[in-house]
Amino acid sequence: HVQLVESGGGSVQAGGSLTLSCTASGFAPITYLMGWFRQAPGKEREGIAIVDTDGVTTYYADNLGGRFTISRDNAKTTLDPQMNSLQSEDTALYYCAAGRLGKSSIERLGVQNLAPFLSVWGPGTQVTVS
Repeated sequence: HVQLVESGGGSVQAGGSLTLSCTASGFAPITYLMGWFRQAPGKEREGIAIVDTDGVTTYYADNLGGRFTISRDNAKTTLDPQMNSLQSEDTALYYCAAGRLGKSSIERLGVQNLAPFLSVWGPGTQVTVS
């Protein structure tokens, strides 16, 4: 049974930083890519970053301004984004997700648009920036 569990959300002041964590279980890391997504009230779910099954190849959404970095540990099956210089527009419910997509699909669709194509989702963790 594939399962993802997020943690690390909370409230932070504008300009601050936050690190989230996602722990996966029930599948071998090399068989699924993993990523983080977010959904603000009234908006569609958008992709933030994807890390491929090798644990190294990383794709970021274009609209982050270099403020987010993400690391994946295949040995621990974790995926942790470090979010810096947070702004009010970063307030959202943040989700960890996993799925199977090829490199060509990721590059053609763009990280921000991958939500409909990933099959496994965690329950989400709230991030509020004030």
